Amino acid sequence: MANSAPTRRDLLKLAGMIGGTAMAYRSMSALAAPPGPAASGLRPGMLAGAGARGEILVLGAGIAGLVAATELRGAGYDVKVLEYDRRPGGRSWTIRGGDVIDELGGARQVCRFDEGLYFNPGPMRIPYDHSLFLQYCSINDVALESFAQGNGAAYFHSTTAFGGKPQRAREIQADFEGAVAELLAKSADAGALDETVGKEDLEILRDALRDWGALDKNHRYAVGAASTGRRGAPFGPPGGGLTAPFGQSQPVALHDILTAGFWQNLATQHSADWAPTMFQPVGGVDRLVRALADKLGPAIQYGAKVTDIEQKDGRVTVRYADLAAGGAMRTATADWCVCAIPASILGQLRVQVGNAMKAAIDSVWYASSVKVGLQFKRRFWEQDERIYGGMTFTDQSINQIVYPSSGFGSRGKGVLTGAFVAGLGGFQPGASYAMTAQPPEERIRWALREGARIHPQYATEFDNGVSVAWHRNPGSLGCFAAWHGDDDRAKYEALCAIDGRIILAGEHCSYLSGWQEGAIASALDAVGRLNKRIHTPA
Repeated sequence: MANSAPTRRDLLKLAGMIGGTAMAYRSMSALAAPPGPAASGLRPGMLAGAGARGEILVLGAGIAGLVAATELRGAGYDVKVLEYDRRPGGRSWTIRGGDVIDELGGARQVCRFDEGLYFNPGPMRIPYDHSLFLQYCSINDVALESFAQGNGAAYFHSTTAFGGKPQRAREIQADFEGAVAELLAKSADAGALDETVGKEDLEILRDALRDWGALDKNHRYAVGAASTGRRGAPFGPPGGGLTAPFGQSQPVALHDILTAGFWQNLATQHSADWAPTMFQPVGGVDRLVRALADKLGPAIQYGAKVTDIEQKDGRVTVRYADLAAGGAMRTATADWCVCAIPASILGQLRVQVGNAMKAAIDSVWYASSVKVGLQFKRRFWEQDERIYGGMTFTDQSINQIVYPSSGFGSRGKGVLTGAFVAGLGGFQPGASYAMTAQPPEERIRWALREGARIHPQYATEFDNGVSVAWHRNPGSLGCFAAWHGDDDRAKYEALCAIDGRIILAGEHCSYLSGWQEGAIASALDAVGRLNKRIHTPA
């Protein structure tokens, strides 16, 4: 948040915050979006009955690799998956009590969350229109529940405005919309809209503005029943009998909202990416990848650190270190290869591909991100402040506090995301990298220190925590691919091409980078084109 009116750069930042990376990507004249999955014919089981034969190596058991392996095996191919980590999922990761988190540099954390509690350090929410992810959940009996993206009871917080006191998001939203509605109504009354709005439409517009902005009969946004009904009563919801006083709420001035920077987070539910209804798998985001991995069973070899990928004599040869056997070098060969290793890792390996694909791999930049999961002795955000799900925004380094969208009303301990920081190019310079540079325990102290300015209960209720800095994760070296614009078009196409007997897949090969849906769509597109190539005579 900045203590000034919005600049053009701020508006681009707003686009990124409203719509996720996909919207920021489009806002900067990025690649022309292709047809959606349904229009492209991408769907689970699309290769079933293909009568295929041959061996295919899939590198990486993230969601793209698992989907690719599932579809290829369903088509009849002999599939083997090599995965670096000890678990499936890659960045589709849920951390629970007893899990170990290793980082570059040697730091190790052992999660001490209570049974049943968890933290998603990567993806955490599924938009309603991410149909491929939802279809795979249905096919694999992965239960879903609602994810609360927005919550009017959560806060907007600025360290330099309102004496540092958090403001309820519902109140700021109502006041901003009310002030804008009043300005438009005044413009209509002054004739400033006569050239663009017809006379009959103008009358309808006045009524619409009164309703939308909670204006009074004189088209003012002021203290009164209309604005109080939108903001909420100052003493809480009305009670029975004489138990609860009733008062009218005092709006915040538009100038104060703008200078506090709150305008930057007012539209978090207005984009297609973040609009209700959003979902999450019950029990953790990794439920789907684990279901896919269970069905693939021994076809997946964990602890396989790929070092070389070679194409020769109509075969693909992959050398890898078998970490379960002390790093012993082994070789796997196949007719074809679907490589779902993140480009941030792939660019450091010896890969025998053409110059165009190699240049494309080397050019992909990965955004930084840090998340901190904090377990507290009780769910004070619900019990004390009536916050059930959603997120609080702050101008501090932690950026967001995300409240759990499950276990509402539980009387035991609870886990929330105490920091969610992402370095999207020039949008949030410094904060994510600064936190990444710190050891895990310092990131937790950082989140506690800044979070306590919003929730003083942190000081007495904190139990334990973990943190994940994605640039220090040895399996990804970054959070998600960040394509920059039209200059990347040729590189993007080269990255997605079939190079000899190798094709790449993953969110970095997607117009929805940063989303699991993009990784799935990429995998389906890759296996579909590869299957066609295999069955097309040279």
